[in-house]
Amino acid sequence: KDMRPRVEVFAAGDGVNYPKRGQTVTVHYSGYLPSGELFDSSRDRRKPLKFKLGAVRLFFEKAKRTIAKLQEQVIPGLDDGVAQLSVGERAKVTIPPELAYGERGFPGLVPRNSSVVFDLELITFS
Repeated sequence: KDMRPRVEVFAAGDGVNYPKRGQTVTVHYSGYLPSGELFDSSRDRRKPLKFKLGAVRLFFEKAKRTIAKLQEQVIPGLDDGVAQLSVGERAKVTIPPELAYGERGFPGLVPRNSSVVFDLELITFS
C-alpha cells in the first residue's frame, strides 16, 4: 500500500524554489472528502495557512494507533505534499487515511479511515 500523498500539479510553480524542513510555509488550501464535499478551506476565510514544514511527528499508541499532532501543525500528508511544491505551484494532493486523520477521523468533518483531497497552493516560504 502506497503511504505517500499523490500530487497532481495543475498550475506550475517557478520550479526552482522548494521549501525545506524547518522553514515556515504559507499555503492556500481547500480540503475535500473523496465524495467531493468541501470540509475546510483557507480560501473561503481569505486567510492563508502558515506552518513549519517537517514539524509533524507521528505517535502511534499501541492500542489505538491514533495520530497525534504537535504544535498545532498539520496532518502529515499535507506536510509531505507541500514539500513537493515550488513557489506558486498549485496541485491536487490526495492523502491516504494513514497520513490524514486516520482511525479517529475529524469529528463532524472527516469520517474515520477516510482519504482526503486538497487543492493546495504554495504561496511563499521563509
